[in-house]
Amino acid sequence: MKINKEGIEGIKINTFIFAIIIAVVTATAVRCDWPWWVTVLVDGFLLWRIIFFFYFFREPVRPRVEQEGVMFAPADGKIVVVEEVDGPEIMGGRCLQLSVYMNFYNVHINWAPIGGEVIFKDHFDGEFLLAWSPKSSSQNEHTTVGVRTPQGHTVVFRQIAGWIARRIVCYPKLGDRLEQNSKVGCIKFGSRVDIFVPLGSEVLVELNQKVVGSQTPLVRLPQGDAESLR
Repeated sequence: MKINKEGIEGIKINTFIFAIIIAVVTATAVRCDWPWWVTVLVDGFLLWRIIFFFYFFREPVRPRVEQEGVMFAPADGKIVVVEEVDGPEIMGGRCLQLSVYMNFYNVHINWAPIGGEVIFKDHFDGEFLLAWSPKSSSQNEHTTVGVRTPQGHTVVFRQIAGWIARRIVCYPKLGDRLEQNSKVGCIKFGSRVDIFVPLGSEVLVELNQKVVGSQTPLVRLPQGDAESLR
């Protein structure tokens, strides 16, 4: 287990600040003869905050899984949406949407659900509704990435901020070649990731199923070259 690079700077700053506060509180408590339990309560809470930062930005070491034509979970969490929708414009119409909701205690690293070329990327400065709300997919702040697979399928994954989350980190750039289940970023403090795939794809998970990012297969895309299936 290691700490994700997005959290290292924040951990250093917060650990320094909390350490100073703990020292000041403890010294003040001794000088002012506070009840022992007040000191323990305050110091314990601040120590818990330091430990939480380490826990939240943990980055588990997982085997790289690659499987042609299959999209994997882009994040740890629970499947909260499996339905046919009007997809992002780049999808060209109706498609299937699957959504993974990450609670406060899930690993918040995001992985590329499939390999291919990044053909679209867009960031939308929106609201901060609860991440499990159906409106959050389009109205919340989000980053959308479109990928063309080697078989010619166009798929999309979207990182969505929740009511606590205030920062989305997304590494891929337009024209990049993504490797399946490589790290693509993270969403800080609670959020969700949607994926949009062509109709005719085979869904491999069920609603409310818990999934493991980069390890759980979500969808098998239609077999054959995308052009021949149209």
